Amino acid sequence: MRSSAIRRGRSAALAASATATAMSFFLAVPAFAQDAEDQPAIVVTGTRQADRSAADTVAPVDVVSGAELTNTADSDVGNALRISVPSFNVSTQPISDAATLVRPANLRGLSPDNTLVLVNGKRMHRASVIAFLGGGISDGSQGPDISVIPSIALKQLEVLRDGASSQYGSDAIAGVLNFILKDSPEGGELSAKWGQTYEGDGDNWQIAGNIGLPLGDRGFINLSAEYGESDATDRSVQRDDAAALIAAGNTAVANPAQIWGQPNVRDDLKLYVNTGFDLTDEIKWYAFGNYASRKVDGGFFFRNPTNRGGVFAGPMVDPVTGMASSAANAVPSVLVGDMSNTTAGDCPAGIPLTQGGGLIPNPTILALVKASANCFSFVEMFPGGFTPRFGGTVRDWSAATGVKGKLFGGLDFDLSYRHGDNKSTFSIRNTINASLGPNTPTTFSPGSYQQSENVVDLSLGHEFALGTASVYVAAGGQYRDETFKIFAGDPESYALGPLAQPTAAYPTGQGFSTSSNGFPGFAPNSAGSWTEDNKAAYLDVEADLVEALTVQGAVRYESTKSFGDTTTWKLGALYKLTEALRVRGTYSTGFHVPTAGQANVINVTTQFSNGALQDEGTFPLSSAPGVIAADYIADTVANGGLGLPRPTLGPEKSKSFTAGLAGDFGDISFTLDYFNIKLENRISRSSSIDFPLALCYLADREGVANNCTATFTPRTAELLTQLDNANVIDRADFTGFEDLVAFSFFNNDFSTRTQGIDFVTNARLRLTESGTTRATLALNYTKTKVTDAGATIASTRLRQLEEGLPRWKGFFNLTHDQGRFRSLLRVNYFGKYFEAHLEDDTLPIDAKAKITVDAELGYELFDGLELAVGAQNLFDTYPTVNPWGGIVGAQYGERSPFGFNGGSYYARARFKF
Repeated sequence: MRSSAIRRGRSAALAASATATAMSFFLAVPAFAQDAEDQPAIVVTGTRQADRSAADTVAPVDVVSGAELTNTADSDVGNALRISVPSFNVSTQPISDAATLVRPANLRGLSPDNTLVLVNGKRMHRASVIAFLGGGISDGSQGPDISVIPSIALKQLEVLRDGASSQYGSDAIAGVLNFILKDSPEGGELSAKWGQTYEGDGDNWQIAGNIGLPLGDRGFINLSAEYGESDATDRSVQRDDAAALIAAGNTAVANPAQIWGQPNVRDDLKLYVNTGFDLTDEIKWYAFGNYASRKVDGGFFFRNPTNRGGVFAGPMVDPVTGMASSAANAVPSVLVGDMSNTTAGDCPAGIPLTQGGGLIPNPTILALVKASANCFSFVEMFPGGFTPRFGGTVRDWSAATGVKGKLFGGLDFDLSYRHGDNKSTFSIRNTINASLGPNTPTTFSPGSYQQSENVVDLSLGHEFALGTASVYVAAGGQYRDETFKIFAGDPESYALGPLAQPTAAYPTGQGFSTSSNGFPGFAPNSAGSWTEDNKAAYLDVEADLVEALTVQGAVRYESTKSFGDTTTWKLGALYKLTEALRVRGTYSTGFHVPTAGQANVINVTTQFSNGALQDEGTFPLSSAPGVIAADYIADTVANGGLGLPRPTLGPEKSKSFTAGLAGDFGDISFTLDYFNIKLENRISRSSSIDFPLALCYLADREGVANNCTATFTPRTAELLTQLDNANVIDRADFTGFEDLVAFSFFNNDFSTRTQGIDFVTNARLRLTESGTTRATLALNYTKTKVTDAGATIASTRLRQLEEGLPRWKGFFNLTHDQGRFRSLLRVNYFGKYFEAHLEDDTLPIDAKAKITVDAELGYELFDGLELAVGAQNLFDTYPTVNPWGGIVGAQYGERSPFGFNGGSYYARARFKF
C-alpha cells in the first residue's frame, strides 16, 4: 500500500506540475503571421501527379509530420501511430509466441496484411513472423514490421484512407501507409532519451541521429541511426494454482509464477540511408535502404509441477507404492520415467500427490526416485514448476534503387528495383524436452523464419491538355516475388527422446512430451523454401475536367503463380462547392492473395484451452496433416467426418466505398469521411480442430481401428504409431507433432463488412501575440460485422472480429510554441471493447472506455539545443481489471489499445544543427 501511495503521489505531482506549466503558455492575445507550416501539404500517395495537395485528393490523405512522430514517449513507430492515426491500433502482445517479436497492427479494423506499407512510395517487404495468436482480428496475418523504421529518419507519413489495390496492388484494402524519408543535403539532429514507468520498471533509453550531406552540388545523402533498449514490465497477480501450491508448502514456486508485461528488448538498432543524385537536369538517380536488428525476450505460461501434461502429470497411483492403480483410494501423481527402458517395476508409475490437498509429492517416494539411477521425475529439476522464456532475434534489411525524371520533354518515368529481407531466429530457455529426461538442455534454438522479396517497378506518365481541362495518364507494370523459408532448429528442440519411445514396460510410450516445451523446434520435415510471384499492369487516369471538378479512374490486372489472376478498378471524384468546401467520394475493388508463408507454414504453439495448456499445430492444406484435416471436415457425419464443405485457400476480395466532405477556412480545416469495406472470403487461420479425433476418423476409415472416436482415446503419438504400422501414413511426416491436441490451417471461411467515419479538424488558435498554437481533433468510428461465417470459425473468433477493437477512438492534440518554450498536451480517448481472455469467450473482459493524457514541455537552452520532459498517460490510467486474473496471473487484458503499463515519464535532449 505504501508503494501504491508513493506512486499515486508522484503521479499527481507530475500531473499538477505539467498541467500548470502547459496551461501557463495558453494565454489569449490575438494576431500572428502566416508561416511555412500553414502552406498546403503536397502528397505523393493516392495520386500520380507531382503537385497534388492533400486538400485536393479524391480520397482522404492524412499527413503526419516527422516532428509529431518524434515528440512522443515512444520510440516505436507503431506506438506513435496509435496516438496520431485514430483508426490505427497495435497492442503489447505479452504472451503471443512470434507475435511478441513483431507485433501485428491494424488500420480501420482489418487484418495487418490488408494495409499496404510503402517507403518513399515503394512497397515495403513483409515481416517473417506470422501472427498465429493475434487476438482474433490478426490471427494468421503476415504484415510488414514498421518498427524497424527509426522515427528520426522520417520527413512525414502519408496515410491514404481508401482502398487502393488498383493503384498499388494486393494488400491495399484498408489503406496505405507511405513513410517518406528525410532528403535534406545539410543539417542534422542528435537526440538522447530516457524513460521509466510510474511503477519503476520498463526503463528505456535511446540515442538517435540524423545528418544530411551533399553529394557534390547535384545530390544528397541523408543518414539516420537509432539505438536503444527497454526493460520488461510486470503487471501480474499470482496465479491461483501457484498460490495454492505455496499455501500447501511448496517454497520453490516463484511469486509471481508467471509474468504478464512487455518483453525485454535489447540491442535495438535501426539504420536508414536515403540518397539521390541529379544525373541531368531532367533525370535523377535515387537509392535508399535500411538495416535493423533487435533481441526480444518475453514470458510464457507457467508449468504447474503437479499437472502439466507430458512433463509432470502422472497416472492415478496407489498412495503408498506409487504404482498405477484404479482402486478407490488411488490418487493423482507426478510422472516418473524409467531411464533403463527395460522391464516394468524398475520405477513407480508416479510420485503420489498425497500432502497438502494433493499438491505436494510424497516425500518418501520422491526420495526413492531421486536415489535411483534409473528413475527420474522433473520435480527433481523443477520442484516449483517452471515458466519458459521465449524470444529471439529479428534482423531486417532492404535496398532500393532507381532512376526517375522526364524523357522526350514531357514523359514522366520511374524505374526501380527493391529487395527486402526479414529473418526471425527464435530462442526459448528455462524449459525442457521432457522426452530426454535428465539429459535435456534447458535452452533451445527452435529454428527460424525468413521472408525475402524482390520488386521491379516501371511507371510512366504524361499530362495532356484538353482545352481548359488537364488529364494526367499514368501506366506501368510491376513484377514481385517472395520467398518464405523455415530453418530447422537444433535436434534437441524436436527430438523424440527415450522417455517417449515405446518400451516393453510401456508399449505405447512413457507419456513424456517431445520437443522444446512451449515452442517446439522446427523438424527437418517442417523446413523448406516456398515462393510466390505476381505480375501486374495498370492504367491510372486523373483529370481536372473543370476548375471545380477532379476525377480519377484506375484499373489493374494482376496474375499470381498459385492463385490465378484478377482485375481491380477504382473511380473517384472531388468537386469544389466553393473555394473552401469540397465533396469527394470513391468506389473501388481490391484483393489480397495468401502469402507464401500463409500457404506453406508449419508451426506448433502452446495455447491455453479448456483450462489447460495444449499443443496446437498449424499446417498447410497440402501437407499430410492438412489432407487429413480436409478429409475429416469434408466427409459425411455417417463416415466419421464433419460433413462440411472442404476447406480451400485462395484470394480475398473487397468492395470499398467512401464519401466525404473537406473544408479549408484559413485558420480552420476539417475532413469528414464515411467508409464501407466489404471483404469476402477472408484469409485466416481456422479455429482449432481436435487432432486425435481427425486421426481416429482416418483410423476408422482405413480399418485400423473400430469406432475409434467412441471407444479409443489414446495419446496422439500412439495413434500415429498405429497408423504408421498399418502403412496408412508415414510417421516421419509428423515428426515433432506427437503431442498435438489440436490443429488448424489457413483457409477462406468468413466475410465481413467494416464501415465507419473519420473526422479530422485542424485549427490555428490566436492565443498569444508572438506564439504559435495549433489544435487537432481526430475521431474514428469503426464497426465490423461478420456477414458470412463457415464452420471452422468459432464463436469466440466471431465476437473478437466484431468487438475486439474499440469502435470509438480519437485524440485532441494541442501544441504551443512561445519563444524558446514548446509544449504539447494530448487527450486520447479509447472506447469500450471486448476481449476473450485466453481466447475463450466464456472468460469475457468487457473493457470500459478510457481517457489518457500525454504532455511534453521543451525549452531551447541555446540555439539548436532543446531539453524536454514529458509524461505518457499522465494520470496513470489502466485498462479495466481482468476479472479472471487468477487463472494465469494477468492483472489486465493483453489487448488494451493503449497498453497496460500505466503512466510513464521521460526526459529528452535534442540538438539540431
